[in-house]
Amino acid sequence: MRHIEFSPLVRSLLLALPLATLIGIASPALATAGPPTPLKTDPPNYPADAARRGTEGYVELEFVVGVDGKVSGINVLKAEPPRLFEREALTAVRRWTFNPATENGAPVEARMKRRIDFKL
Repeated sequence: MRHIEFSPLVRSLLLALPLATLIGIASPALATAGPPTPLKTDPPNYPADAARRGTEGYVELEFVVGVDGKVSGINVLKAEPPRLFEREALTAVRRWTFNPATENGAPVEARMKRRIDFKL
């Protein structure tokens, strides 16, 4: 086996690289941002009228997850059938909580989209 000699400068750089990586100097893109992660996302109640009629559908929503992990600014993007499942979907999403998104290690607001399916 051949022994390779490195100069003192190269040796110190090679030894410093793992430490720099751990503290985010050498590769800041590895852990600078992350999306919100769900903590509590209980499903919505199924509307009694829809259940009696055997109706299924979905609601597509967009909302903001704040730095505190709470949901705000909820908008219905699409619902099928219209006006049948929106109320229950909105009620459920208002109760959801998240670990907030992060950027450079700090919590930030993030916009999310979710589809909630209503199936019997």
